[in-house]
Amino acid sequence: MKISVVTAVFNRAGTIREAMQSLQSQSYLKIEHIIQDGGSCDGTVEIIREASNQSTLLASEVDKGIYDAINRGIRRATGDVIGLLHSDDFYAGGEVLAKIARSLADPEVDGVYGDLQYVSADDPGRVVRHWRAGPYRAELLRRGWMPPHPTLYLRREVIERFGLYDTSFRIAADYDAMLRYLVQGKLKLAYIPEVLVKMRLGGESNRSLERILRKSREDLRAIRKNAVGGIGTLAAKNFSKLGQFIVKDQKAK
Repeated sequence: MKISVVTAVFNRAGTIREAMQSLQSQSYLKIEHIIQDGGSCDGTVEIIREASNQSTLLASEVDKGIYDAINRGIRRATGDVIGLLHSDDFYAGGEVLAKIARSLADPEVDGVYGDLQYVSADDPGRVVRHWRAGPYRAELLRRGWMPPHPTLYLRREVIERFGLYDTSFRIAADYDAMLRYLVQGKLKLAYIPEVLVKMRLGGESNRSLERILRKSREDLRAIRKNAVGGIGTLAAKNFSKLGQFIVKDQKAK
């Protein structure tokens, strides 16, 4: 089973090397790292070339935003399984992709996900938010549940059948895509009950109040588009995050 990991990047010279090293340290070796650079001008491309190995496939070209870049990367992917590794993120350990591959060895499983930790951008060892996803049940979608997107790996036929990211969403295309896959595809997901990915705080969706409001509007559009609810679902989705911030002062392991 070949796993394609797609990284969309633009001007992330400070973090891209760590993301690449995180992937290259995986014990599972049948991988390709599809890096889709948006025309960085801060030295990111030079760092990628320095840090590349035989699994790295780099393309650098102007795109129309992060979801367009991800779509371009997915189109280049040749793996049986496709997942994302954002340029600010890193794997929680060296066995993550091996565990994903073991879960997908079951032909009945369409995708796999796990837990996610948000860490301080200045101190990636400090956990700020812990997202314990729990097992998937279809009825949870109306309560605002979703798998942590950075931990989700899907068989490529799921994406081929139900489509790429809808770039009319500027912030919430990931939520829309996951709802589309789960509702239309009626997927069987396997859950790995441990942290798979660590994400630095400071992403596109929470950068400002205006972006938070825009994300809420896009989330509601995705909810209605995929017929999983309305305002109540959006409210439940947002309130469900509160418990994720109740974490002990701990160092990321």
